[in-house]
Amino acid sequence: MKLSDVVAFMGHQVHVCRYREAGTLLGWMGSDLRGKRVLDVAGGDGYWAGQARKRGAEAVSIDLMRKKMVYGRTLANAPALIECDALRLPFADGSFDAVLSVCAIEHFDDGGKSLDEMARVLKPGGEIFMSADVLSRADAWPKLRDAHKSKYHVQHTYTHGSLRELMDDRGLDLVRYSYQFRTAAAERLYLSLSTYGGKVGFNAAAPLTPIVAMTDKRAPNERGSIVLIRARKRG
Repeated sequence: MKLSDVVAFMGHQVHVCRYREAGTLLGWMGSDLRGKRVLDVAGGDGYWAGQARKRGAEAVSIDLMRKKMVYGRTLANAPALIECDALRLPFADGSFDAVLSVCAIEHFDDGGKSLDEMARVLKPGGEIFMSADVLSRADAWPKLRDAHKSKYHVQHTYTHGSLRELMDDRGLDLVRYSYQFRTAAAERLYLSLSTYGGKVGFNAAAPLTPIVAMTDKRAPNERGSIVLIRARKRG
């Protein structure tokens, strides 16, 4: 394994939330993706699209962060990496069987426009697998909330209900959803790590992942810090 793959593994999988978040979405997508075209929207270095490629997909990752994509090309399972705007995808209608997007929509000025594009390039019957910031209790900790939004340029937050409405208008049906960091303690942990810990803090807190997962299972699936969505295009 190359050093770049080790670094990418540490950054993406040794992480208090990202592995469970993206891993769940990929799990919903399936273990055998042979013959499928998968697009990762705002995929950074393309690591998660690369995991889809490992499962047999023809994978494409788009982003505007050229430095991350240059790095991504050194990974063993690098997908096709294309520098472009998520609000103006350079692909024909119905080009992909599945669209992946890991906590990206909250950073876009126009989330609806990004969903327009995702739906446009998706084949009828194809599916979107995405996550988004919810921060359902963030108003209880306004300093943490504001610091998190400023640090990560969070423009909007979403719930499964608000995403259902946006998707319904674009010919997408919500199939499944799941919240992560469902309890108040877990939400505060998420905001504290994101605000003060950065990548090092998230990785250092990785041993807490099974504890957070266990508390999530016991809590109602109605709110949390992050929501995971699976939706299918009509027709």
